[in-house]
Amino acid sequence: QVQLVESGVVLVQPGGSLILSCAVTGHIFSIYAMGWYRQAPGKQSELVAYITSGGRTNYGVSAKGRFTISGDTATNTVSLQMNDLKPEDTAVYYCNIASGLGDFWGQGTQVTVSS
Repeated sequence: QVQLVESGVVLVQPGGSLILSCAVTGHIFSIYAMGWYRQAPGKQSELVAYITSGGRTNYGVSAKGRFTISGDTATNTVSLQMNDLKPEDTAVYYCNIASGLGDFWGQGTQVTVSS
């Protein structure tokens, strides 16, 4: 059974930083990409960032220049370094693994940016 377990600080002040991490338990074959999505209240889910098995990265508009994604397909972990956080970054963040077996999702982490 495959599970994605997320961790990270959930409350941060504007301008602060945090790291979200996600670890896969169980075995997944043929990972194509690992990434993060988020959904704010009343809004659609949006891509934050992903990294392919080849190391190529792609960032959503809101993440460019502030967030950095890193991943390790050998250990099946993916992390998201988030800097200069803004109140509009408040959302539930979901870890995602795209693989030959399909997509797997973490349980979600509520991130709140507030003073």
